[in-house]
Amino acid sequence: MMQLKRRRRNPIIPMSSMSDIGFLLLIFIMLISLINQRYEVKIEYPEAKRLERTQESENLEIWVEKNGRISVSGEYVNTQELEGIIASTLSQRPETRVHIIADRRTPYSSVNGVVSILQRLQHRVVSFVVEEEK
Repeated sequence: MMQLKRRRRNPIIPMSSMSDIGFLLLIFIMLISLINQRYEVKIEYPEAKRLERTQESENLEIWVEKNGRISVSGEYVNTQELEGIIASTLSQRPETRVHIIADRRTPYSSVNGVVSILQRLQHRVVSFVVEEEK
């Protein structure tokens, strides 16, 4: 009977490829987190006593600054461009909820300009974004 010797091998894990994989995962996570960022304008929200939560992902957010400038998705627009953006969004997705986000010091006439565009387009699913009263 012949006896065979067993060789004990210690597994070798190449550390250089592990650092490559870690680096690629880090880049992937950073890119994904940049995609999900939402554009926001620094404003002071008005307060309200009663709040209703809505789904954020299916909204068209219209930002109105205190000086009356209007922006959508990070780009400043005038009222004609805003009307075109709203009309095209609603024609593609009629169930879209429009969120009007205005600074508490924004003049009523600036907010009313956005509301009148929505009235002309006969869109009634509108929310005014506010902060809960403290």
